[in-house]
Amino acid sequence: MRIAVIVTTYNRSDALAAVLEGYLAQSDSDFEVLVADDGSTPDTAGVVKTYQARAPFPITHVWQKDDGFRAAAIRNRALAATKAEYIVFTDGDCIPPVDFVAQQRKLSERGCFLSGNRLLLSQEFTRQMLEQKIPVHLWRFGDWLRAYRAGHIARLLPLIRLPDSAFRKISPRRWQGAKTCNLSAFRDDLLKVNGLDESYTGWGQEDSDLVVRLIRTGLVNKSARFSAPVLHLWHKENDRSHLEENKRRLQQVLSATHIRALKGVDQYL
Repeated sequence: MRIAVIVTTYNRSDALAAVLEGYLAQSDSDFEVLVADDGSTPDTAGVVKTYQARAPFPITHVWQKDDGFRAAAIRNRALAATKAEYIVFTDGDCIPPVDFVAQQRKLSERGCFLSGNRLLLSQEFTRQMLEQKIPVHLWRFGDWLRAYRAGHIARLLPLIRLPDSAFRKISPRRWQGAKTCNLSAFRDDLLKVNGLDESYTGWGQEDSDLVVRLIRTGLVNKSARFSAPVLHLWHKENDRSHLEENKRRLQQVLSATHIRALKGVDQYL
């Protein structure tokens, strides 16, 4: 099964480099990366070009002009640009541990999508890590224990690994908490719901909208927690000026019955 990892980014080339280092070190190399670039300056293109020359797998740079926060649109463009059977959505500030792709493959299952979690790194540790190029994607539990004691992370629980079992489907219709920083599904299931809905303006709720519609098709929310976390670099809070409007839009979706995005991936296919 071919996997495509869609990494969304915007003008944070140092973080993107750390993320791509993580993908270069994956134990499973049978995948491709699409850098979904929401209008970054040429610095980001330079980073992508550097890693294209180094990677044993394809890296594609999918760019759109900078016209405000349009993560749904650039994810749709990237989804249209790959023919991979299975899609993993994540962000350009989320570093994958070395078994991330392998665990996604292991947990993938027809009739399900996967919702994973993240481990938040502190502001100071994020700065140190990027400046010193600390390879946290290679760290073992003992390294993280020391980081926890130093206050660099607030929790160790997301790093625990548990096998695939029935507990992963204990909340099959839960949409709350599923985020596109760590979300995966079969490509044909994503196309069935027409991808993400670009009707949302600015940051917030477009990923919840996607999950609601996936569940509405009959898919099960299968938890990837305690198996496939990402290491989330600290960043300033996004502009949330459109959040209330987006929440109202999501409430309308929750009371509706449609499964396809009003403005989705079909425009790029």
